[in-house]
Amino acid sequence: MAKRAKKIYVLDTSVLLFDHNAIKNFEENDVAIPITCLEELDRFKVGNEMKNFEAREVIRFLDKLSGNYGLNSWIPLGPKKGKLRIIMSNLLTGTDAEEIYGKGKNDHKIINAALTLAHSEKFAKVVLVTKDINLRLKAKAIGLPSEDYETGKVKNVKNVSTGFPVIEGIAATTISELYRKGRIEEASLLGNHKIANGYYILKNGSDSVLARYNETLNTIERVEKTYVYNIKPRNAEQAFAVNALMNDEIKLVALQGVAGTGKTLLALASALEQKNKYNQIILARPVIPLSNREIGFLPGSAEDKISPYMQPLWDNLTYIKSQFRATERKSKVLDDMEENGKLSITALAFIRGRSLSNVMFIIDEAQNLTPHEVKTIITRAGEGTKVVFTGDINQIDTPYMDEQSNGLTYLIDRLKGHPLFAHIRLEKGERSALANLANELL
Repeated sequence: MAKRAKKIYVLDTSVLLFDHNAIKNFEENDVAIPITCLEELDRFKVGNEMKNFEAREVIRFLDKLSGNYGLNSWIPLGPKKGKLRIIMSNLLTGTDAEEIYGKGKNDHKIINAALTLAHSEKFAKVVLVTKDINLRLKAKAIGLPSEDYETGKVKNVKNVSTGFPVIEGIAATTISELYRKGRIEEASLLGNHKIANGYYILKNGSDSVLARYNETLNTIERVEKTYVYNIKPRNAEQAFAVNALMNDEIKLVALQGVAGTGKTLLALASALEQKNKYNQIILARPVIPLSNREIGFLPGSAEDKISPYMQPLWDNLTYIKSQFRATERKSKVLDDMEENGKLSITALAFIRGRSLSNVMFIIDEAQNLTPHEVKTIITRAGEGTKVVFTGDINQIDTPYMDEQSNGLTYLIDRLKGHPLFAHIRLEKGERSALANLANELL
């Protein structure tokens, strides 16, 4: 059997900020980090956002690994792992990325570091690993192999993007029994569609019923279109979403769908309907600065800076308020909840580090989170807490993620079929005919 060629993976800053454990995820292959990346990590180490946490974790890991050794020579990463080394960006010979693409840009220095390593390690295959698509293209254009960071990347997005099954040919007596009793034995009715907390439309000609599979009891339960804080589901998928949001046995919910399908509105309305179950309702979303400019340049206090990014959440709350007259009790309850902090809308960075017990926690725009961020958020959940992620995996606003590598896709792919988890894909837009036109044709 031919010996496999040695590989050295050169990681750029985008990979390290995406996952601080990336260094340890290349099996027995060696890993190299350009010195330019250390400079960039130093720039990112201060702050409360996830990328700042990742930068600090990488720096701590490198410091602990190096001990009394220099990082300019190969250091073992551990049992069944390769070695690590920091590499310089001063090109010794051959193709010069800075000469081709321009001087002074860190991306070009990183390419040169990989080219220098490839020149000195002639018996190894050197591969640049980056989440930056343009950097990959630039590297490949001058003959340097380059790949995306694959850990946490979902191979088959179709498994994540499927809606609920419509099962035809169900006996009319079965549908009638489900309406009458509310729950029946599964008895192989769902076939290979059976999955914990799966939602279905069971049909017999013009007769149909909405249903959920309860894996714990091995039963099919009828799903009704239930009002939540004066908001009524307008279609089957919204009824399924409300059912999952209101079910105490389901502790983690992912609502996926395009703009206007009611994801955030239903999550908020369901939380308000259950306000007496929870000590607090928290709505949060990641702050994605326009054109990747940090929010620090905006005027005002921290609250003033994040206010524009939180506006979509306030819009949903305003819509719910509009269902009641200002003098109605439910409207006054909402005002009181805001005043006493029982209802809180904030940037996701502001809740990191907290332990959330007996809280309904709704995270909007979850497709802009990394898999590690999603894991970190869920591990914050204490007793009695329910976590809801909403988002659209086809509308990603961060430059280093796509529909396969974002946290929402990763969450659905890993947890689908677990008794504590429910995933509902919302496809039918209910915002307006104009919004539907844009989603379908533009």
